[in-house]
Amino acid sequence: MLPMALAFGVASGLGPLAGLYGAIAVGFFAALFGGTPAQISGPTGPMTVAMTAIVTIYADSLASAFTIVMLAGVIQIFLGLSRLGSFIQYTSYSVIAGFLTGIGLIIIVLHINPWLGVEVASGGVVQQVATWGNAIVNIQWQDFAVGVIALVICFFWPKKLRNYLPAPLVAMTVGTLIALFFLPDVKTIGSIPSGM
Repeated sequence: MLPMALAFGVASGLGPLAGLYGAIAVGFFAALFGGTPAQISGPTGPMTVAMTAIVTIYADSLASAFTIVMLAGVIQIFLGLSRLGSFIQYTSYSVIAGFLTGIGLIIIVLHINPWLGVEVASGGVVQQVATWGNAIVNIQWQDFAVGVIALVICFFWPKKLRNYLPAPLVAMTVGTLIALFFLPDVKTIGSIPSGM
């Protein structure tokens, strides 16, 4: 969950620390209010996309973004207590599939520029795609190589080892070690305060 939390924090525009805090908060509140003892909760792609839109369009500060997220949580609690969530059963599966496919594509688009090692353009998906030509011309090969290595590990990590060592954790560890010892010019997500 840690690699995804950091990545989603960066993708949301709030930085890796926000992703880490978000994962801690979600884990705490899921344990406190969760419905089953074996429930696993963590940051999700749809919330990252929603948070990116909120930060880009509406939130002028972290406090504003936090207020919006808290209000969304209150609305979700209200919908849950009033049993309005039961109406989801009338939603077409193709709508859900299209929604999730769109979110997946948005997450991929938001990560292309960092993967190529170039500065991330401000704005939404259209602005990101508009910068791809410039990103390809100015590609940072070391950053790109570390990304390819991480991607290969995620796709080809043996299934029998996934129960003991999740592929994203191995990819993050190997990529970090390669960048640290062999490719010192690779951009990092920055420091996270140890005291939190």
